[in-house]
Amino acid sequence: MKVLLYFEGEKLLAKSGIGRALAHQQRALTDVGIDYTLDRHAEDYDILHINTYGVNSLHMVNKAKRHGKKVIYHAHSTEEDFRNSFIGSNQLSPLYKKYLINLYARADQLITPTPYSKELLTGYGLTVPIKAISNGIDLAKYQPNAEKEQAFRDYFQIDPDQKVIISVGLFFERKGILDFVEIAKQLPEYTFIWFGHTPMMTIPKKIRDLVNGDHPSNVRFPGYIKGDIIEGAYSGADLFFFPSYEETEGIVVLEALASKQQILVRDIPVYQGWLKDGQNSYMGRNNLEFAVKIKALLNNELPDLTDAGYRTAQEKSIDAIGKELQSVYQEVLTKN
Repeated sequence: MKVLLYFEGEKLLAKSGIGRALAHQQRALTDVGIDYTLDRHAEDYDILHINTYGVNSLHMVNKAKRHGKKVIYHAHSTEEDFRNSFIGSNQLSPLYKKYLINLYARADQLITPTPYSKELLTGYGLTVPIKAISNGIDLAKYQPNAEKEQAFRDYFQIDPDQKVIISVGLFFERKGILDFVEIAKQLPEYTFIWFGHTPMMTIPKKIRDLVNGDHPSNVRFPGYIKGDIIEGAYSGADLFFFPSYEETEGIVVLEALASKQQILVRDIPVYQGWLKDGQNSYMGRNNLEFAVKIKALLNNELPDLTDAGYRTAQEKSIDAIGKELQSVYQEVLTKN
């Protein structure tokens, strides 16, 4: 068995969750001994496992089908998570949905990260078999490390007694960036850091203005940072706060859980079945609830759920994901 992992616009999407999903797939396949290639010109493969949605992706699917190859589409995207992102995304979302359906319907099998995203795709009327498999998490990479945590605090010149709240994501309204800043206004005693980057020309003016300076002094937007600084931030901050309104999974949530960090997320359907408020995470439904829980968490007035959260991350380790992918590949190859 040989798999062609195809990822269109790899450099453009490297800073997104989809970019990390490809790296996780490579690692997962290596761990279970499945041969794979990233060479889009390769012909000696059995399965095309495709992750992206551009014109070249459509071409790759059609080419694979012409040559009798099996096609697995990794459905990272839905109409729902396209909305409230780029300029014009809400107006274009119905057309985007039709385009996605056209792409996904060409596959022999769909993989999507959660039962929630599977439910959305089933609601589109797709008849292609759909399997929910997490994007996975590299547990070793996010183990708490004192040197990385100090590197994070040194980089931002954070005093030892200063409380820090972080989030990670693209500059999308959907991600809850407006709420993140609004909460920071209400809680000036804490430092709020939002890691991530999106080309400014692609996002609405109110988000551009917010990131470029229309925010209180206790909010920082350092851009996309990788390596020791972000890994130290995940475990060295006092809270991971992710107020996103819509996700197909939320790889950054898995990264925070793997870092043994307290997490506070919005109570949205994607977390049903794997995150539970007050058991392995904390949840809120609006800014009032978020503010109350943030203060309680940072004042140690709520139980520490990091061990339970880490166990959730363990269930979605890359090792486990590799075995699930292997099972789907074998099943697809045996179908006529």
